[in-house]
Amino acid sequence: MATPSSSVSDVLGVARKRRGEQAIKGLLFLAALVSVLTTTGIVFSLLEETIGFFGEVGLGSFLTGREWSPLFADPEFGVLPLVTGTLLISAIALAVAIPIGLGAAVYLAEYATPRVRKAVKPVLELLAGVPTIVFGYFALLFFTPEVLKPLFGEPLAGFNALSAGVIMGFMVVPTIASISEDAMSAVPGSLREGAFGLGGTKLQVSTRVVFPAALSGIVAAIVLGASRAIGETMIVLIAAGQQPNLTADPRESVETMTTFIAATAKGDVPVGSIGYETIFAVGTLLFLLTLLMNAISIRFVRRFRQVYE
Repeated sequence: MATPSSSVSDVLGVARKRRGEQAIKGLLFLAALVSVLTTTGIVFSLLEETIGFFGEVGLGSFLTGREWSPLFADPEFGVLPLVTGTLLISAIALAVAIPIGLGAAVYLAEYATPRVRKAVKPVLELLAGVPTIVFGYFALLFFTPEVLKPLFGEPLAGFNALSAGVIMGFMVVPTIASISEDAMSAVPGSLREGAFGLGGTKLQVSTRVVFPAALSGIVAAIVLGASRAIGETMIVLIAAGQQPNLTADPRESVETMTTFIAATAKGDVPVGSIGYETIFAVGTLLFLLTLLMNAISIRFVRRFRQVYE
């Protein structure tokens, strides 16, 4: 039988527990609020100068123009060369990162022993910690002259989209591999056991059962890798060049949106000038492209998400 003192201590313990839970809930809400406020602040910081830019330059000519020279005496404001350069390098990077990253994820989740996984996964994730400027100079000083130049010869420019895209792909591999491996490891073992019981081989179980079951997480990993590729600055600034070029030839030099922002922001562009406002206009377009891509991916993930109990 509980004594009065024990009942009081139980009530006080419950009250302290509830206060602790409320404090944790408040901290989590504050963390979420900081994220929302930061995003809102970014949007407002971009909008003021962007609105000023489009007060002088038409939206249609900005989005469809084929010439980009906003800092010249006779400026042109067609952002299409920057968009195509960004998409070209990102596409090359994903063409490298997706097969390598997913292959590494399948191996770590389905084939590797716990000892091998424990050793290999940290090494793979360590690649994500290499400064991107190191990747950029590796692409410029080694990959282009020692690997690509013997393959393509003179048609390959010293600064080119192919070198930047391939090396960026290796930078993105750890992101795709790590998140995809986590998603595949989260698939219940009962699905694997059922597939093996029906006579499936290891490869069949991995590719036809586990992979589709983890598809939402894998798509999220690919989208996160694509977002990082689109927003990467140092690799493309060093290895791809600063030549706005409306081309689909990866052997040529191109300029991306992030390259233009970084190169122009560190220059002597007067605040309030049209050249200064182009930085924010391009930044807003980059923000909207990333937002659109993430919105599409969220819709895809929600549609194909599978919940296991």
